Amino acid sequence: MYWKRRYGVAALDHCVTIPALVMEEILLMGAKESGVRANLLVENASELITLASDIARPRTASSMRELAIIKGGSVAAFNEHIVAVGDASKVRKEIELTSDAKIINAEDMVVLPGFVDPHTHLVFAGSREGEFIQRAEGKTYLEILKSGGGILSTVKATREAARSRLVALGFKHLDIMMSHGTTTVEIKSGYGLSVDEELKILRVIRELNELHPIDVVGTFMGAHAVPPEYTGNTEGYVGYVIDHMLPAVDKEDLAEFCDVFCEKGIFSISQSRKILKAGLALGFLPKIHADEMVFSGGAELAAEVGAISAEHLMYASNEGIRRMAESGVIAIFLPGASFTLGLQRYADAKAFIEAGCPIALATDFNPGTSPTRSMQFIMNLAALEMKLHPAEIICASTFNAAYALNRGNLVGSLEVGKLADIVIMDVDTYLKIPYQLGINIVDKVIKKGQLVINEGRRVVL
Repeated sequence: MYWKRRYGVAALDHCVTIPALVMEEILLMGAKESGVRANLLVENASELITLASDIARPRTASSMRELAIIKGGSVAAFNEHIVAVGDASKVRKEIELTSDAKIINAEDMVVLPGFVDPHTHLVFAGSREGEFIQRAEGKTYLEILKSGGGILSTVKATREAARSRLVALGFKHLDIMMSHGTTTVEIKSGYGLSVDEELKILRVIRELNELHPIDVVGTFMGAHAVPPEYTGNTEGYVGYVIDHMLPAVDKEDLAEFCDVFCEKGIFSISQSRKILKAGLALGFLPKIHADEMVFSGGAELAAEVGAISAEHLMYASNEGIRRMAESGVIAIFLPGASFTLGLQRYADAKAFIEAGCPIALATDFNPGTSPTRSMQFIMNLAALEMKLHPAEIICASTFNAAYALNRGNLVGSLEVGKLADIVIMDVDTYLKIPYQLGINIVDKVIKKGQLVINEGRRVVL
């Protein structure tokens, strides 16, 4: 499947291991007596947030607050990968800088892993600002959807858009995300709802991954809504997704995950189970939109099918939370949707943490219910509305979010061998990251060892 062909390794316990050739290269770099070669050095950080861990799985409970901070720390990289992490003086002694090495002084700044956004609907056309007015006038999300708005209005606009237009729009969205510190992002399909249109969107997602510095992970979500041509025949559409869409996506190797909108009035538990199991049979790891508007048993289904993640979860039951924790399903919270929809209800993050369930945060960027591209804004909401500790928020936006995308051994922490995805923020302590409201505090972003954002601006490579 997708991740095997891309990385040359097999998936193991929802985690991609670092390719042996990469580790061999890193070890060879240390063969010289004078030290490990490095062509990038970020040094003297007020706080270097490494999130280093000896355990190859997402963090839970109190371990989410263990950020492995090095005061006055440095991180060095050679090409795409990290080669040294530690106290500034120690790292300087360990490495041999190349003649063209880039040295960045991070004094009075926080250095941490690039943000991982594990849930977006980034490829779309059109806009839905009119729904703000409809909601202000008292209409609910499902009422707007049934009247032809919501997802279906975006489906219409996206179907009409040329692939080149979708690529251009997506590239712009990714630039904004990167300027706010995101270095890895998941993108779901689901605004096509036909074989040809879903393939068009997934091909756009693949092209964005090839063109943009951000690493893009594709998720197939043909079961996002029932298209107009299947009105009143949801079962028929479920069969269409299983018999036609999934095989077509698999044939072109266009996605790693399969997602479904399991919700009252959208797809039922039994329908969602059918789709996720059909995807799993083809090698697509399950994800599920669960318990967003009402309790539906989506969290329980996520545990049953061994989903890598369940997402939204505002109405998840205690039993569902317990089962997710036992099965190791990662809970992805999307506070941007609660905020935009004015639900005045957020997922009970503390209940998930107390149950030992790993949690992650994501933007849910989409044109109707969470039109934000900033993980920093999501971190603000996680602090203010979900009452999470800043350390838990950072862990959920980096380390755990990486595992929610099957990338835990590649990104999400600053450790030797991992990709040099680094964010430098213009604050002197991580406690100020969710505290600063309404502004972008990212100074620099490094993606795979390359400076891509400098003083808040895109660097032309």
